[in-house]
Amino acid sequence: MEKTTLDVKGMTCKHCVIAVEDSLSNLEGVNQVTVHLPEERVDVEFDPDTVSEGKMKEAIEKQGYEVVGYNLI
Repeated sequence: MEKTTLDVKGMTCKHCVIAVEDSLSNLEGVNQVTVHLPEERVDVEFDPDTVSEGKMKEAIEKQGYEVVGYNLI
């Protein structure tokens, strides 16, 4: 498992948190998702052999939010 932090713009409320958590949690290979609303940050633990950061970005952006960066931890 690897961990990454995604910088996500546009999250403003609990509904946003749930939308982002659900979109990532439904991806095969994602083990854990933690959204930090005030920091506009999402921590994700995932299996890089199963899911890519690009797929995670795509899932978040389909919900209407913008991923402006990510960093492996």
